[in-house]
Amino acid sequence: MNPRDPSLPVQPHEARAIANFADQAWDDEIVPLLKTYIEVPAKSPLFDPHWQKNGYIEKVIRDAATWVESKAIPGLRLEVVRIEGRTPVIFFEVPATRAGGNAPGAGTICLYGHLDKQPEFTGWRSGLGPWTPKYIDGLLYGRGGADDGYAIYAAITAIMALDKQGIPRPRCVGIIESCEESGSVDLPAYIDVLRPRLGHVSLVVCLDSGAGNYDQLWLTTSLRGMVTGVLKVEILTEGIHSGDSSGLVPSSFRILRHVLDRLEDSKTGELLPQSFHCQIPADRVEEARATSKILGDLVWKRLPWACGADGAASLPTTTDPLNALLNRTWKPVLSVTGADGFPELGNAGNVLRPYTAFKLSLRLPPLVDGNEAAATLKTLLEDNAPYNAKVTFVADGQPGAMGTTGWSAPNLAPWLQSALETASQAHYGAPCGYIGQGGTIPLMSMLKAAFPAAQTMICGVLGPKSNAHGPNEFLHVPYGKKLTAAVAQVMAACQ
Repeated sequence: MNPRDPSLPVQPHEARAIANFADQAWDDEIVPLLKTYIEVPAKSPLFDPHWQKNGYIEKVIRDAATWVESKAIPGLRLEVVRIEGRTPVIFFEVPATRAGGNAPGAGTICLYGHLDKQPEFTGWRSGLGPWTPKYIDGLLYGRGGADDGYAIYAAITAIMALDKQGIPRPRCVGIIESCEESGSVDLPAYIDVLRPRLGHVSLVVCLDSGAGNYDQLWLTTSLRGMVTGVLKVEILTEGIHSGDSSGLVPSSFRILRHVLDRLEDSKTGELLPQSFHCQIPADRVEEARATSKILGDLVWKRLPWACGADGAASLPTTTDPLNALLNRTWKPVLSVTGADGFPELGNAGNVLRPYTAFKLSLRLPPLVDGNEAAATLKTLLEDNAPYNAKVTFVADGQPGAMGTTGWSAPNLAPWLQSALETASQAHYGAPCGYIGQGGTIPLMSMLKAAFPAAQTMICGVLGPKSNAHGPNEFLHVPYGKKLTAAVAQVMAACQ
């Protein structure tokens, strides 16, 4: 008989039982389910305009919902919520097992993930592919498994692990969307519909983030915002002989370069408009300083540099671990992620092209308003076009939501800080790490506005070289098992 320590929501022997439950669930169910999920090209609507007709999103939604319902958790209610013309959302509710946990005003844990995926991209190693799952030495390769098809399965497994051990927990609700990789443009409408059913959210558990290494639990403390869209420069109505016209007709590519010079210093990558910058809070700088001491050069050496390991030192913008962390989490940065108006090299004749279009991705510091930045960016790029060319910038998203605002975590409540440390030690044998992420999770700014007092546990399996969105994406299954157990333990401690 194991005596209970009343100060611990989860006893040491219960933590071991939770870990064993998670291990078995991943081996017996989650890995096979994710293999099936990876096979489905459930690309987000931004990358599959015919998503309704193709039915891939519908399939992964139904597969996940069917599995959750098959678990027969007492009191579980699940609904695939649908709004005409929008991607579906899975919403589930599980009543509390804690005394008084179902009373009005009692705290609720909101669990979040998504099932839509980024497109294929090129460069997959021989034998690997975006829709071809391969499980090799604990790594599950394929698009979407880590980002983050595993989330709904891990969330339900965490709930079941607690219930199996008879460990009391709060009421839980889940929101699993299918538009996150398109900027969650459909999600606000669903949040409005579901708000009365969410209850009093006291803890948000988001399983769509990353890890600094695979040796400890990592809590995400900030997320950047983002504006994406297409910048297009048109100078002709059709292509014409370059020998006949070059020197008279300005190059649309040169005009586009000139327009981008208003936004970015091409020598340094520095964004010029000061409104795209913000002061980094002192506590975030100190967190980054502590994390830089844990990770060291892994912050930049984890990336697949083209010149290889020996020459990598010449490639990063900085090799200082602290500056590297701050640059990728609190600095505004422009990336060109796609181009149009260019023939393939094999068909590139001596023709002056009529237009050039770039897909822009502007990452914003967590405290910069995304919608205001989108409006500023459009004006900056379009006004006073050189040579009176037709210059347009069309942001992704919808009116009133053309940009995504980032997020910075509230101060940790003592109970959550203690629970994170205890869970990390119990399941990883190391203290919890704290790290900002350079990506964007639109839900977090929405929930921050709706539930400003809620605590947050944003975490995930995207560690070094997992390469979400790119080729050779993988899910580190041993880490996923430990993360599932750690999340369950924190949920039990929720106040």
